[in-house]
Amino acid sequence: MAIDEGLKSELRKAGVFVTTVEDLYNWGRKNSIWPLQFGLACCAIEMIAAACSRYDMARFGAEVFRPSPRQADLMIVAGTVTKKMAPLAVRLYNQMPEPKYVIAMGACAISGGPFKEGYNVLKGIDRYIPVDVHIPGCPPRPEALLDALITLQKRIEQDHLTGKHRLRAYDKEQKAEWPVPEYGEHDLEPPSNPDVWKPEPMKRPEAK
Repeated sequence: MAIDEGLKSELRKAGVFVTTVEDLYNWGRKNSIWPLQFGLACCAIEMIAAACSRYDMARFGAEVFRPSPRQADLMIVAGTVTKKMAPLAVRLYNQMPEPKYVIAMGACAISGGPFKEGYNVLKGIDRYIPVDVHIPGCPPRPEALLDALITLQKRIEQDHLTGKHRLRAYDKEQKAEWPVPEYGEHDLEPPSNPDVWKPEPMKRPEAK
């Protein structure tokens, strides 16, 4: 049942705060994000800088970097994801408890960056796991990571516990884990996760 915003405001002036269990739950989660202590390349240096005293990520409720995926709910993919590292990244993601989120930090994590045409670099971590926020740049500055964190918090505020658009953690029809790719003879097998990676079909211009 929706409560009139004017009535909410009047009650707040009297020291009475009215909310829903869902809003209270999301408020607690958005202000207690625990990122995984996980860095891959030069973007990880910027991530470390964002956690240090100059930028102080702790101000936004994401202070506790955890060394174990069992204790983390945010994976910041900071740096180049090689095809040798991709199965390990997916395995770490699977070990994180729900609800969990992913930030792809930097051009390499988003699309392969300057190594896109290399045979050994994955062209985006979103080929295997769902990414919630992308941060462009090579490397992006700590301020960009803080902006991505705030964007993620706004998204968490909109999460639903019930209904059609409820979180994956509360949808029994959703898969509990994503498939971990294996090292094939020439490439990773499968080359992408079709449940996550759904690129738009390429449209070639018609010949005149």
